[in-house]
Amino acid sequence: MKIGYDAKRAFHNKTGLGNYSRSLIDGMCHFHPENHYFLFNSKPSALYKAEGLHVLEVLPSNRLTQKFSSLWRSFSLNSLACNYDLDIYHGLSHELPFGPKKGKTKWVLTVHDLIFIRYPQYFKPIDRTIYRYKIKKACRKADKIVAISEQTKRDLVDFLGVEAQKIEVIYQSCHPHFKLPVNTFKKEQVQKKYQLPPTYLLQVGTIETRKNLLLTIRALEHIAAHIYLVVIGKATPYLQLVQAEIAKRKLQKRVILLHSVPFDDLPTIYQLAHILVYPSRFEGFGIPIIEALNSGVPVIAAKGSCLEEAGGPNSLYVDPDDDAALSSAINRISKDKELRTSMIAQGKDYAQRFEPKNLANDLFNFYKNIQ
Repeated sequence: MKIGYDAKRAFHNKTGLGNYSRSLIDGMCHFHPENHYFLFNSKPSALYKAEGLHVLEVLPSNRLTQKFSSLWRSFSLNSLACNYDLDIYHGLSHELPFGPKKGKTKWVLTVHDLIFIRYPQYFKPIDRTIYRYKIKKACRKADKIVAISEQTKRDLVDFLGVEAQKIEVIYQSCHPHFKLPVNTFKKEQVQKKYQLPPTYLLQVGTIETRKNLLLTIRALEHIAAHIYLVVIGKATPYLQLVQAEIAKRKLQKRVILLHSVPFDDLPTIYQLAHILVYPSRFEGFGIPIIEALNSGVPVIAAKGSCLEEAGGPNSLYVDPDDDAALSSAINRISKDKELRTSMIAQGKDYAQRFEPKNLANDLFNFYKNIQ
């Protein structure tokens, strides 16, 4: 097959949609090398290089399209898909190029979440308008839609009226490095580099309202003093509320905020963690949960979105407004060694369903069956 990907995020986004795009492309190139892959990238980048037998990066070819690369991505890729005689064009981040369908190409769209509709207060009005316009248009054009969770599939049906039979749920994987045991020397290096305490909770994700870090801060006050909290995430104005809450509860010495951590250090920080806490009010999937399960770390997450899908039946879940329930869950895992050991083992077993090979096979079979 000849398969094209909107690879902008793979080449330019270090987290989130970038991780999803890189994982999907790498999985397909590795496990189905017989296909020809065309990676449409709006401008050069040193962040990523796909490896495979038949992989071609496609960039704007003249000065005008190079100067207006966003327009090239929105308007030129429709014709390029036909020119390259693609069997499949897959938009990996809520978008497909504008224009009518041409040639034999089947159009596939990945939708990660509809948070901008469910929680409009987290987005500027202009952004909500643009997002809604683009995703509605893309859903209409798509021959098939990939939802990254059952929750996202339900939201597509409920909020946008997409026919359920048009949507396939195909989960995402995490980087394989999270599965590899880190040696003692590397652990000592990373622990010293970031001044990590012996026992800490870990929370990963942009420090924004939706991720609900305030809940963890409030719960921290009610767990043993030797347990610290390490937070990894990009700062937003919400950080000011977090810092005020930390000061109010006199927890400055127990909270470590890290805003820029190289990927190479992340698996080690996970594997040194006591528990991953992920109290986000809503997610499309929740990749830090998969990273934690693969790292051998118990997970406590919030109820109410797709996090139960990511964490499985043996992780613990709490109401995102109940800090007492969160502290109780943390204390339960901390005091019950048998429970903690069981959660780690069963979490690793559950994470097998998100193995790159399994997901690449699911996706390839999905492509082949598009009518």
